[in-house]
Amino acid sequence: MFEISDWLRTRLSRRMVLGAGLAAAGGSAVAAVGSAQEVAQPGYAGGKPHQGIAGSSHQSSHGSSHGAMMTVGDVDEARNGFDTLKMLTEWDTGTVSRLPDGRVLRTFKIDAIDKEIEIAPGVMFPAWTYNGRVPGPALRATEGERLRIVFRNFGSHPHSIHFHGIHSARMDGVPGAGVIDPGEEFVYEFDAKPFGCHFYHCHALPLKRHIHKGLYGLFVVDPDPERRPDQAHVARSRLLGTPENDEWQEFAMVMNAFDTNFDDENEVYAVNTVAHTYMKRPIPVRRDRPVRIYLVNAVEFDPINSFHLHGNFFDYYDHGTNLTPTLRTVDTITQCQAQRGILEFSFNEHEPGLYMFHAHQSEFAELGWMSFFDVKDAVA
Repeated sequence: MFEISDWLRTRLSRRMVLGAGLAAAGGSAVAAVGSAQEVAQPGYAGGKPHQGIAGSSHQSSHGSSHGAMMTVGDVDEARNGFDTLKMLTEWDTGTVSRLPDGRVLRTFKIDAIDKEIEIAPGVMFPAWTYNGRVPGPALRATEGERLRIVFRNFGSHPHSIHFHGIHSARMDGVPGAGVIDPGEEFVYEFDAKPFGCHFYHCHALPLKRHIHKGLYGLFVVDPDPERRPDQAHVARSRLLGTPENDEWQEFAMVMNAFDTNFDDENEVYAVNTVAHTYMKRPIPVRRDRPVRIYLVNAVEFDPINSFHLHGNFFDYYDHGTNLTPTLRTVDTITQCQAQRGILEFSFNEHEPGLYMFHAHQSEFAELGWMSFFDVKDAVA
């Protein structure tokens, strides 16, 4: 006779997120079996309503209509030390001073820290972090500034920071040029160029483990409008703090994934680390303001990732290093690891509601990489 324990072993494979927690897999999975007519997969919320950020029944019915692909329970983000909703708009702009020649010197401080984080309800991951969070801080500077990054290693292994940008070999963050042992410090210094949406990560060996464990982040260089007068208005719209930029709703998104049993294959996928976080707390978007997403793919072990927007289309700027779109009017793009870009779109002609976005690898979506925009009219 086929025992239920055999069924559970089959179902609870590496490709199954146990939303109620791996530590309590037995009880959670049995509970799921008990309501098998409602639940398509153990560990997911099934057809039962799930109350979102404001207890919206609209969200519940929308989630259920898409197969209820949502983890059960909530992650303790206070314990994690970072809030995934706030992370979308938290830009680390460092501290500013002036060099003798009058140029801006922008200084960032980044520490490597070992830290256990919760990536899905009850699922803990022994991460290596920059400044205690995964992804690391979203750094932002302006084209032409001098950047100084003071890096300290409080972790248990050698680490570095490799910036995707233009710099000298001795600032590359590779062995012999910025990889430091625990307890050591290194200062990276280079000019902020080119403008665009960039990536930084640890380049210590073994490379795949240091990246996968959480040592990566988004790095944005805003264009200097004075350097390109023919496109000054567009450049100002990307320059943080300008009136033109204030018109935009900007979000920092890092697509990532986690190999929870260290077999070089991922079990949990997400944007900004926590599985299904933006399904449970949809991202508020005003209908009357355009949206700009700075998107980077940090997933290890899978060759490509993707971003698909429901009910709408966007313009895409590959690497963000140009002020004219690489692709116009698309609803899906793919990125290999470290590829990044800028997405621009608007819901101005749409009715309010929940608009889904997710990876278009269905498996990734089911295992955590699925989200909502909550589009609303402007509040009077």
